[in-house]
Amino acid sequence: MREVWEGFKDRIQWLSGRAGLRRLSRRRRWAAMIAVAVLAVLGVALIATWDDIMRTGLDPKEPFQTYMPPKAPDYAQASSWALNPVAQNQHIPTGPVDIFFIHPTTYNGGRDWNGPIDDVRSQRQIEKIMLPNYAGPFVRVGRIFAPRYRQASLYAQQMTLREDAREARRFAYADVLAAFRRYMAQYNLGRPFIIAGVEQGAVIADRLLREEVGRNPGLTQKLVAAYLIDAVVPADGYALGKPIGACIQRGQPHCVVGWMGVDEADPNRAREVLDRALVWTAEGGLENLDDRPALCVNPLLGMESDAKAPAKLNLGAANASEMEWGVRAAFMPRQVSAQCVNGVLRVSHPRSGSLRPAGNWPDKFKARPYNAFFADIESDAMKRVATYYGRADFPPGAPPIEQSVTVQAAPVHTVD
Repeated sequence: MREVWEGFKDRIQWLSGRAGLRRLSRRRRWAAMIAVAVLAVLGVALIATWDDIMRTGLDPKEPFQTYMPPKAPDYAQASSWALNPVAQNQHIPTGPVDIFFIHPTTYNGGRDWNGPIDDVRSQRQIEKIMLPNYAGPFVRVGRIFAPRYRQASLYAQQMTLREDAREARRFAYADVLAAFRRYMAQYNLGRPFIIAGVEQGAVIADRLLREEVGRNPGLTQKLVAAYLIDAVVPADGYALGKPIGACIQRGQPHCVVGWMGVDEADPNRAREVLDRALVWTAEGGLENLDDRPALCVNPLLGMESDAKAPAKLNLGAANASEMEWGVRAAFMPRQVSAQCVNGVLRVSHPRSGSLRPAGNWPDKFKARPYNAFFADIESDAMKRVATYYGRADFPPGAPPIEQSVTVQAAPVHTVD
């Protein structure tokens, strides 16, 4: 112990010499060293409590029952859609189906339980990060309709399980339901469609599929497939015999591909996400998953399976953040392996340094700013569309309508 203390003193004296403290009086030198030690202790304490400090800052600190939510979106207006090729007059050649896409959480919280759709920072994350990476795989598959909605904040979605947060998440579903009904009434025009959601958007899509689509045989037949990405949803909602089942074959239509991905090097994270998962009840409430199995369809295999899919099956990861919408991302094949274990998809570390989370503290709780399965999702969707149309390959879409022409009524003349 004495040798340790002597070594510590020697180290302090060396540091004080480097800092120029030897030029001070003995009293001032000790005062300076004590101040440095106190600051070091405070720094360690700050690091240890940083999560709690940030969580407290994002807590609205108001009961949801007395909370005044932001103004409701009007889905008759183009401004209420992040993507709407009809209302926004976009003429992009695309595939023969529609995609109704529900974006993940981008609003951190603080004052609001549910984020306003015109929050500038949230909008930027949607448009520059989430859409390019997660709606991007569907650009060649079909027209993409992505509503803005008063999403539950990151605090409500990820950092608390109390009833106020559950109310905020139920509230967000009502906006998406209204957007879906508007899409069906005004824009769909009988076209086959895909529903895709990521994180919070996937949980909302789960309820939308089972309540709005699964209870309507006409919509069920028009559903090509659904993609529930990075979310825990109960497997029994898509069991054999349900109106919509989990995908059990590659290329199978009318089914759901869904998974919750975690780093395979962090098995504790897998247990944590299952323990904290909230899933929909039949009455539209949210309850703990408890011991119910979670849905896991491996995106590298395109089916429910507990087999490990090696990295050689990974068609291509991509980091499309900050890319102009519609520009095709460069694919990086063989980046990750994946395996469903106890309802959670365990994914290996991507090999490329460009496929790493980045950003400030709240961003670590959000969907990743890249897509490890970008090309796999695109290929999977195309195969299911092809099967839906009874083809071996992906069918071409109709060319975009560049200009509408009004034709006046005229009588029909017959020739005797």
